[in-house]
Amino acid sequence: MKRFLALVILCLSVPIAAQTGLPPAPYADRQLDDPGQEAAARDLMEELRCLKCQSQSIADSNAPMAGDMRSQVRERIAAGETPEAVRSWLIERYGNWVSYDPPIASAITWPLWIAPIILLFAALLLARGRFRKSKGSE
Repeated sequence: MKRFLALVILCLSVPIAAQTGLPPAPYADRQLDDPGQEAAARDLMEELRCLKCQSQSIADSNAPMAGDMRSQVRERIAAGETPEAVRSWLIERYGNWVSYDPPIASAITWPLWIAPIILLFAALLLARGRFRKSKGSE
């Protein structure tokens, strides 16, 4: 019985140990003093995907990684970098997937942009063939 109780206590304490002991990033939830810089940072954060949540921007996510990314965006913009330079740095660091608007010129993203057009064209051809068959059988 004592072993079972020890096992239960151990299982319940594992999630507590998994929590990070690090303090939050300095600018994760604190705005910049300059309203213009904060607006530029906020606009950029809306265009960047949270790598953990995957369906939220880093501006909307509560994940610790999103907080770190928000802090990095604000720190770099406060240091005088342009939003496009910060975006390029994040894409270089995390890949094109971090941006909701990946560049078209990449060999990896061409199929993503071309596939819908090809699928639409194929659907039109199939629909055309179906309508011709139904007219011919009447």
